[in-house]
Amino acid sequence: MKTFNDLEFKPHPSGIGGIVSRIKFDNGYGASIVQGPHTYGGEDGLYELAVLNSNGDLIYDTPITSDVEGYLSEAQVTDLLIKIQQL
Repeated sequence: MKTFNDLEFKPHPSGIGGIVSRIKFDNGYGASIVQGPHTYGGEDGLYELAVLNSNGDLIYDTPITSDVEGYLSEAQVTDLLIKIQQL
């Protein structure tokens, strides 16, 4: 199972600061994890996560969440990554 430690962060391409990592899983799902001045919890060093479909698009209709999840610690990101991999 992939965890927070497997994520590779890069500067956010929007140019507004922050970092982003995208990861794909064998089951066709993926996740986008971001942290920055305009993300939920970013100013506190926390992360937000969105579930991605096989095309890399955000989706809101999984058992994991119906929205972006914010204010996440590294451990909470790992928990959600594991749940996505189990879909």
